[in-house]
Amino acid sequence: MNITGKTGLVLGASRGIGLAIARTLALHGARLALPWFDWPESSAAMTEEFGGEAGTHLPLQVDLRQPEDVAHLMHMISQKLGGLDILINNIERGGMPVVHGGYQREVNRDQWQLEMETTLHAKWLVFEQALPLLRQSPEATVVILSSIAGMIGRSGPAGLLFNDGYAAANRGVSSLTETWAKIGAPTIRVNEIMLGLIDYRHGRGTRGWQLLTQKEQQALLDHTLLQRTGTPEEVAQAVLFLVRDADFLTGSVLRMDGGYVLGGERPPDMPGGVL
Repeated sequence: MNITGKTGLVLGASRGIGLAIARTLALHGARLALPWFDWPESSAAMTEEFGGEAGTHLPLQVDLRQPEDVAHLMHMISQKLGGLDILINNIERGGMPVVHGGYQREVNRDQWQLEMETTLHAKWLVFEQALPLLRQSPEATVVILSSIAGMIGRSGPAGLLFNDGYAAANRGVSSLTETWAKIGAPTIRVNEIMLGLIDYRHGRGTRGWQLLTQKEQQALLDHTLLQRTGTPEEVAQAVLFLVRDADFLTGSVLRMDGGYVLGGERPPDMPGGVL
């Protein structure tokens, strides 16, 4: 896909990974809708960076958990941008055990539901309401951001960072990816990037990472084959590949975790044998 002149919707663009993706797509000539909800200071900075209300892009406040808000977002995209070619479905909310503790705590009364509503249901709601616009494009693409929490749950060193509800919600995302790829074919490609420990999302720059002891942090790095966390800019480059270069790829999951899932038990040295 030639991105220049295409229109895109990037969720979560006020901070971290979403912001890096928005910058990358804009750099390649895309016009973007950039919904925001909380993080007012970050959202104000994003709005200013992308030209404000009168600029090329369309920043606006939206609660993506609410059907009527999402419907209004799609109406604004249609009216202001003229259609939709690219959807970056990057919305989630996950409580880290090291920060929040267990769900039984009073402060966490609504945490499980928040993780489900945001990480899973909001993704579904956005895709469902974006689908008519995407179908109007001769070539459209959807990239879904998920987490390896859906594979490993609250286990191993990452059990301090991945809560049960968040893990369960992410387990459901890959099912949606496959369903949406079938629904969108042949003109809408749908692919998923399953993230490991990324800076500002379960890695450095998060409150949870700062609360871990040095030993706990090192255990996470030791479990990652590449021995480090990823960066938002690296994720943005993977998104760019899926949007721009992967024209024959749909229904696939790209696991971008630096080898965390594979980083448990290592193969032993090959025995000499007895023959």
